[in-house]
Amino acid sequence: MSDIIPVLNGGSSSLKFSIFEIVDEQSLALRITGQIEGLGRSPRFVAKNETGELLEERHWENADSIDHGFLFGFLVGWATGQISGSTVRGVGHRVVHGGLEYDAPVVIDDHVVETLERLCPLAPLHLPYNLNYIKTARSMNPHIPQVACFDTAFHRDHPKMADLFALPRAYYDEGIRRYGFHGLSYEYIARVLPEVAPEIAAGRVIVGHFGSGVSMCALNNGRSIDSTMGFTALDGLAMGTRPGALDPGVVLHLIREKNMTADDVEKMLYGKCGLLGLSGISNDMRDLETSSDPNAREAIDFFVYRASQGLGAMAAAMGGVDGIVFTAGIGENSPQIRAGICRAAQWMGVELDEAANEAGGPRISSANSPISAWVIPTDEEKMMALHTLGLISKGETAAS
Repeated sequence: MSDIIPVLNGGSSSLKFSIFEIVDEQSLALRITGQIEGLGRSPRFVAKNETGELLEERHWENADSIDHGFLFGFLVGWATGQISGSTVRGVGHRVVHGGLEYDAPVVIDDHVVETLERLCPLAPLHLPYNLNYIKTARSMNPHIPQVACFDTAFHRDHPKMADLFALPRAYYDEGIRRYGFHGLSYEYIARVLPEVAPEIAAGRVIVGHFGSGVSMCALNNGRSIDSTMGFTALDGLAMGTRPGALDPGVVLHLIREKNMTADDVEKMLYGKCGLLGLSGISNDMRDLETSSDPNAREAIDFFVYRASQGLGAMAAAMGGVDGIVFTAGIGENSPQIRAGICRAAQWMGVELDEAANEAGGPRISSANSPISAWVIPTDEEKMMALHTLGLISKGETAAS
């Protein structure tokens, strides 16, 4: 019999999960990982063990009769069979936005749930789904601690200049400010940098989290200095279905001249822009890289162009840069994108090692490159499990 911590990373189109065994009060061992992807379209479930061996694969064709609740129930039932005899010590949940209220992980109680419900407008693509999984897990296991791990928390000690919008000051006091996201990913990279790339760990590092969601973070000695994302997860760089930075006048134009409602604009900005909008083909970089359509090529070039601009902005925030890290789905798996960004950064002193880049690193810059470039896989789920372990080891419980 073992003590375990499951963690859930859920959004509108996918639900990732991992199950960790507690080795001791400070370390964990991965036992099972997997995801349900294609929620709302053609859901597919895949689970593997710690060595990558396939444990289960399932596909549902009739998506009209399959909702998030059914799939979550399936996952719970399947996982229960896999971990029979183990004791669940706590469950970790990725929560995209913590607002002003939360700058660290917290054990979930009724007050936390009520607060997160108020924050849903800040992350409409993520928070409602985060909350649904939290509520369901609490109702199924009311005596097991549920821990919220916030993507905004890592950035909460930004310098104030990195948080401000040039709006009337009263709005800042109300919480309209730049929060930054993908904090669990950046926190994990900061944690492993001393082991993987000790020569830059205490220096100025730009981390690019390039996945379906895309952002960059300026790390100085492992601390977040600035991020390309702001008040919501729409800001910054071009993403799978989100546009990144956008002239607010465009939104006004769409409302006034195209007669779009706020809901119409929200649906478009979160689901129809970015790589999907530019290419007209797909939000998946893998599809675009294999396509002969010129619009796919243009979407890729735009992605690289905006990421290269982001590099310059993050370097300026720190007064220079010592290293660059690529992580998440695109960052870890696309040599083409990494090469394009590194070549655009030659002016900064990045010298790409083509062979190392094709091999996936970890170091993809030449030995003589003044600024080193790296590929480091992220692990948001492990970061969540560590936070959950930390809270339950201290004996913290909810006060619902």
